[in-house]
Amino acid sequence: RTHISGTGKTPFICMPVKADAYGHGAVEISKTALESGCSYLAVATVDEGALLREAGIQSPILLLSEALPDELEMAVSYRLVPFISDIGYAELFSRAAEKAGRDLPFNVFLKIDTGMGRLGCAPADALLLARFIAAQKSLKQLGTATHFAVSDSESPEHMKFTRTQIALFNETIQQIQKAGLNPGIVSAANSGATVSYKDALFDLVRPGILLYGYQDARIKPPLDVKPVMELVSKIVYIKKLKSGESVSYGKTWTARNDTFIGILPAGYADGLPRLLSGKNFHVVINGEEYPLVGRICMDQCMIDLGPCPRVKRYDEVTLFGGKKPSCGADDIANLTGTISYEISCNINKRVPRLYVRKCDESD
Repeated sequence: RTHISGTGKTPFICMPVKADAYGHGAVEISKTALESGCSYLAVATVDEGALLREAGIQSPILLLSEALPDELEMAVSYRLVPFISDIGYAELFSRAAEKAGRDLPFNVFLKIDTGMGRLGCAPADALLLARFIAAQKSLKQLGTATHFAVSDSESPEHMKFTRTQIALFNETIQQIQKAGLNPGIVSAANSGATVSYKDALFDLVRPGILLYGYQDARIKPPLDVKPVMELVSKIVYIKKLKSGESVSYGKTWTARNDTFIGILPAGYADGLPRLLSGKNFHVVINGEEYPLVGRICMDQCMIDLGPCPRVKRYDEVTLFGGKKPSCGADDIANLTGTISYEISCNINKRVPRLYVRKCDESD
């Protein structure tokens, strides 16, 4: 929890652990986040929230996406906190909570769309929705939230848009308060806004990718964050390749000289993007870089070890994360035209997760 200069407020932190904690493993990441000072967790689906509850996690869990009607009973029973965008959705939860008949009133967040164009009511409709929630004996407005569209951009146009979103959200919160209603926990800041817009921190921040160790290079000031995830494999086979011989599907890479090729049991089914093929990508073995060659297969990829390899079978290979000069998920994202979120989220379930809770500063 970081003190906000000049406000006297210390915002709580909500850690999004949707999509299996961005591919890191939701249960272990959630437990560690709560031990480390986070007060809230956030998921996208009811099943994701149920998984955490069944693992014994008791902290508030925000449900960021809309549940389907047949999931409401489950959402209520697991005490997930839904984001409410309209009266119809509020009515469904009111009835589901009344039917459950326990732990009443049931907590909800009012969601306001200030410019994201996704979930959330129009600012002009927020007071009406707040009044409706307040009128339901089975519901309680635990908080009010919005979401930013371009807070990670330093474009003057985007910065102006984010300022407009903050101002509109502030005005709407004030309207709710002037009507004698309590907006509850006010939350707006994602990763970009948490770093760059101090007036958007309010009561609860929801930084996502930042907590996993990645920060958009456009965000200023930069923070000293380190990736949580390291993707590691091993060389399972080494073979000699003669000059003129090719590697993998499509014969897209041909050896210019005699060399040795290392085979790794990692492919696009594990989350290593096939689009990374032929993109001058290097892995790290014993502190040295080796280029990935040929097309990435479903279950395997190949690296060029050179004519006199200094590595051996079963040596550990870092694909991303870890010590420099290893690259990060953001580097892979840049090479493949996507974002670091997608790279970590796509690491398949068949890839074992090994959690290291404490390590030396040198690690």
